[in-house]
Amino acid sequence: MIPKASQRSGGQDLATHLLNALDNEYVEVAEVSGAVASDHHGAFAEWEAIASGLTQCRQYLYSLSVNPDLAQGELTRAQYLDYVDRVEKKLGLEGQPRAVVFHIKEGREHCHVVWSRIDYQSEKAIHLAFDRDKLMMVTREFARDNGLTLPDGYGRDPTEPKRGRETLYEKQQQRQTGLSKEERMQVVTHAWKSSDSPRAFVRALEEMGYALATGNRPYCAGRSVRHENALPKLIDDRQVKTKDIRAFLEKEFPPESLPTVDVAKALVAQHRKAREEFARAQDNGRKRDALLAVQAKRREGVAAEHSRLLEGQRQERAALAAEQLWERQAMRAGYLAEARRIKAERIASKPTGLAAFLGRVTGITLIRDKLHRYRDRQRLEAFVARKAELVQAQRGAAHMQRERHRLQAVDGERNLKALAAVEKRELQSLEVKRVREQRIKDRAGHEHMPALTLELKPKGRGASVRKAQYRYKDSLRVPEERQARVDEAASQPIDLQQAMQDALAAQSPLSKAVDVRDAFTRVAGGGKSGESGGDGDEGATPRRSRSRGRRGSASADGGNAGMILTGRSRRAPSFSEAAERQTLRWLHVDNCALSHR
Repeated sequence: MIPKASQRSGGQDLATHLLNALDNEYVEVAEVSGAVASDHHGAFAEWEAIASGLTQCRQYLYSLSVNPDLAQGELTRAQYLDYVDRVEKKLGLEGQPRAVVFHIKEGREHCHVVWSRIDYQSEKAIHLAFDRDKLMMVTREFARDNGLTLPDGYGRDPTEPKRGRETLYEKQQQRQTGLSKEERMQVVTHAWKSSDSPRAFVRALEEMGYALATGNRPYCAGRSVRHENALPKLIDDRQVKTKDIRAFLEKEFPPESLPTVDVAKALVAQHRKAREEFARAQDNGRKRDALLAVQAKRREGVAAEHSRLLEGQRQERAALAAEQLWERQAMRAGYLAEARRIKAERIASKPTGLAAFLGRVTGITLIRDKLHRYRDRQRLEAFVARKAELVQAQRGAAHMQRERHRLQAVDGERNLKALAAVEKRELQSLEVKRVREQRIKDRAGHEHMPALTLELKPKGRGASVRKAQYRYKDSLRVPEERQARVDEAASQPIDLQQAMQDALAAQSPLSKAVDVRDAFTRVAGGGKSGESGGDGDEGATPRRSRSRGRRGSASADGGNAGMILTGRSRRAPSFSEAAERQTLRWLHVDNCALSHR
């Protein structure tokens, strides 16, 4: 037997959870005591009102779940209640309002007990100190008295290593994905050990449904189910430290180049939404229709009961109105009958003859008439007073009936509202179950989540971006490699004569004959007279005329003179001038190479 208990608030949510018939194959409300309402929502609302009115306690409930070991047989209802009574006595909750519910979930029967911690007599909340130790003591005593074996944790061997306790966050992850924490750690550890490069490791993570991101920690693994974990915590290897992972990834995947956790969540959320919408479209909805049919049948019962309540209230109001009318009519009829009787008696006893004459003479008749009128007035005043009292009593009875009916209607509406909350929770549970089954189906036997393909990435540039401060840096990021390329280019020899011939071949000649050697010598010599250059030994080359608006001439061997455009002349350049310019460009390249050497 494994008891789990906690102090908590949120009675309405707890009541909805206890009455969820989808997550549980069987729900039995065994007891609701200490409250006017007979259902959990009403009882917990009463306890919350008492707690807020008498105390400042926020966690006004104490919730206990009792889970027996199925291997040792099921417990009877008497054994469950015996254990609950022992816990109640040990914790000091005797006489407190409580609710007991039995569940059967996946073939496992268990019990839920909820107490109110508020003592209305002392107007204080019962203090529960060392409740888990007391639960452990009660469990040991109960197991010993009933011949049960203690579960792990109650009879732990001190030599055994302590095992980590699964948190609610991890339980929720397993509930949504169908993968436990150990299974997730196993697949990530396998990817870490089998990857020989950072890119291979990141690719393996993507194939398992993880997206590498950065958050409060440099490297986080976001999954396609709205959860993220620090990458070092997913690698089940004590020899692998955080610094090892950072050193392995930061060269090719620096933290500043990774998307943030929010961006990764948005990416995988889009992926998840697309897959779930497709799966929802493929789902024929039979389970949902079946659940809606069960809910409709259950709602029909509650609605019929509410209708019967309203009809009964209408009949009660009609009966009360008829009864009150009959009472008023009976009172009036009694008064009128009494008046007629008295009148008849007076007529029968009225004197006649001499007695009547003497009565009028002596004044006895006048006194008797005044006495009759006085008695009639007293009877009328008494009737009016009795009628006013009756009307007041009837109004009070009608008001009490209306209040009772109003409270009954409010209780019925509250039952309908609670039923709507339970139905909503059941639909949510069905959707979670469907999504979990779809994800397990998508894995197709693989122990990981569906892969994040490249088609799921957002349009435009990828998530791995370079900051503005690195915009003008060389993409090689290594100055040695860049200098090596420059040195290699400078060390290559340049054949100027071949380059000159290639340049001349690309040009269309403007004259019939050109002395290439003379032009090359003139350019190599810098245009100075008396200097020789190149391989030729011709005379000095004439210089350009620098006067504006004048034409200069140059003489060459054989009379092949090319006219050079000076100043602002519009004449096209000669072929020798074009060759000179091309040669100057090649000489500039050669000088740059020599300077690098």
